[in-house]
Amino acid sequence: MKSGGTPENNRRIAEAAYFPPPSLGLCKSSKIDFAYTEACSLAWTMSLWSLAIHPAYLCSLVLRALPRLLRLTPSSLKKLCKHPPLIKTMEGASPELPQDILMGIFATLEIPDLLRAGSVCSSWRSAYSRLRSLGHYTRPQTPCLLYTSESAGESVACLYSLAEKRTYKLALPGPPIRNRHLIGSSQGLLVTVDDRSEMHLVNPITGEQINLPSVITVEHVKPIYNDSGALHQYEYSYHTAKMVYGPPSILALGELRNKLHHKAFVFSDTCNGYIVALIHNPASQLSVARAGDDSWIWLPPYTNYDDCIYKNGLLYAVTSFGQIHAFDLSSPVLTMKMITQELEPEDRFLNTYIVQAPWGNLLQVWRLCEHCDLEPEPGASVFWSTGKLKIYEVDASSGEKIKKISCLRDHVLFLGHNQSLCLTAQDYPALKGNHAYFTDDSVLWTRGLKNNSRDMGILDLGNNSREELFSPQLWSNCPAPVWITPNLRKMNLAFNE
Repeated sequence: MKSGGTPENNRRIAEAAYFPPPSLGLCKSSKIDFAYTEACSLAWTMSLWSLAIHPAYLCSLVLRALPRLLRLTPSSLKKLCKHPPLIKTMEGASPELPQDILMGIFATLEIPDLLRAGSVCSSWRSAYSRLRSLGHYTRPQTPCLLYTSESAGESVACLYSLAEKRTYKLALPGPPIRNRHLIGSSQGLLVTVDDRSEMHLVNPITGEQINLPSVITVEHVKPIYNDSGALHQYEYSYHTAKMVYGPPSILALGELRNKLHHKAFVFSDTCNGYIVALIHNPASQLSVARAGDDSWIWLPPYTNYDDCIYKNGLLYAVTSFGQIHAFDLSSPVLTMKMITQELEPEDRFLNTYIVQAPWGNLLQVWRLCEHCDLEPEPGASVFWSTGKLKIYEVDASSGEKIKKISCLRDHVLFLGHNQSLCLTAQDYPALKGNHAYFTDDSVLWTRGLKNNSRDMGILDLGNNSREELFSPQLWSNCPAPVWITPNLRKMNLAFNE
């Protein structure tokens, strides 16, 4: 099987993959169709140019996937290779698999391999494009660690693949990613905050970016304009529904994000398309915005939220004291139901998480501290580190804590500024069952002590031993590294401005 169709196609693919394209990495030629342009961009962005013009590895992937897809035995595959009834051959052209067979094979690949395949030749590129446009590419992706590095550049994000044990570099749209705060990751999307404290959704794989409703529509923020009518500063109020902590502060545009933003989530919803939940200060309160909204909706009166998930029209939010609240966002009048009461852990804890378990119930996870020093000697650093997790299973319908879980068996947790995940290790061969992969999401680390070392690693839930994610640690401490599950789907949402 040849790789390029014509010498001109090979040359164009190699040039587009090797030479960094401008702006978002799109090829300039108007004669090239959009799918080809996108494949070129992604091939360069993920540093795959050599594989785009040397597809032997990709062919091996196809041959490995084909028997499973067609339910063939090794002996029948040999017969197929000798007498290939499924392969069309035209005089002067290379043999090609039918498009439906290619699409079936490509649907089994993780995103890096899929992007490689889409950059090989026109036939494979067509199958890649059809697979995406028809919405048939739904393969679960292994989470990756997204971080920035000073050596990579201001506008480049690094993506460490747990499945491949290697790092890719992604060129992202402005403003520069290293100047933003990363406050959330879910659905393959990052929630970022720029140097004017405005929030954006970014898909680092496709380069798409969408503005969220302005920060001035958050309950606790008011704009201050200068004499020429330009936004100059913010007034930030320290109040909840129950009390006022002090007088408002006047903050510079870039200073607000150090006070207000904490953690954000993006959830799919059949009625609203998408819902974004924002945990913000003062006192870790909760606001939401739905696709089409032009402002944030405040959800008083409770405070001290740590984590959220969305299920069957209900937004579940857990507080740092163990309460779980369920907000019904499907009706015009938002209502809240108390699912669980407070639970006081025996140990000092860092954060509380709420996780959807694969078997249907909810998990409440307490991240407990092993070592910490919040008042170090002069010249030393503030630090703390994760020591163990406590996990409880919760019946969402009754609010009853069914049991404490001491072992997750073949399940894996991902905790941090991402949407908390519980995955089945059997579906993700690169992951270790009964382990937790965690990144630092302390409010002190993400907004204050930016130069301190990060509390990140892999925790064995059986013996509470931990190991490094990878070595050497190449990431910058700010913005904080975050888990992300790569996603090639287009963002079908828009927020009014």
